[in-house]
Amino acid sequence: MTFDYAAAAELFMPKGKRGARQPLSYRRFSTAAEAIRFAVEELPAVRALGPWMQVGDERFSSDDILRLYESTSYPRRRRNAKVKAPRQAGMSPPPSSSGGSRSP
Repeated sequence: MTFDYAAAAELFMPKGKRGARQPLSYRRFSTAAEAIRFAVEELPAVRALGPWMQVGDERFSSDDILRLYESTSYPRRRRNAKVKAPRQAGMSPPPSSSGGSRSP
């Protein structure tokens, strides 16, 4: 399937905690590429709440949006070379690559 990054898109973003009846924020973009860039680069914390994008009759989840952003077909310049997935509760951060520890 070929995705049309030039198509108009609507982005829906939850305003709070996940739940069956949560308030939403809405934003319309002239291109799906811009909506994707905004969702990934400008609202990284919102990704954990499950935003979605509507392009024509197709609905794309937050995971779909990230896949479209990371695709080699994505037409815009990316701000971040690699987008990190939000940390899950209870998981510890990756070990430091510096190899040593600093003391105050």
